[in-house]
Amino acid sequence: MPALDTNVLVRYIVQDDTAQLAAAKRLISRCVAEGATLFVPVTVVLELEWVLWSSFEFGKEDVLMTLASLFSAAELTFESERALEVALQLFRKGSADFADCLHVALATQAGEQPLWTFDKGAAKVSGAQLLAKT
Repeated sequence: MPALDTNVLVRYIVQDDTAQLAAAKRLISRCVAEGATLFVPVTVVLELEWVLWSSFEFGKEDVLMTLASLFSAAELTFESERALEVALQLFRKGSADFADCLHVALATQAGEQPLWTFDKGAAKVSGAQLLAKT
């Protein structure tokens, strides 16, 4: 199964480079026509979320809608998909950033809790716990 890098997904979503967008669409269309899915590593999703808000100024709602749409795309298969879905729900409900929500979701999926952190925002996520500095 072929895999996608962050930059391919960014071009497909943001559509800011005509040539790269066309190449991304051709690849996805070819894979769909062949009945293949495209694999997306969890690290690509993490980087994608960061690029969308930091470089393209996507707000939280835009990131939520974009990721939810990708997760439901039949032509894509995600590493740790259940943890990604849980992270998206935690992110939707709380004030922690997506990365912290994903860290907690992955730790929970592995059966390892709590996720100890010095980050007060991350500690608000169910499954995380603030580590005292004393």
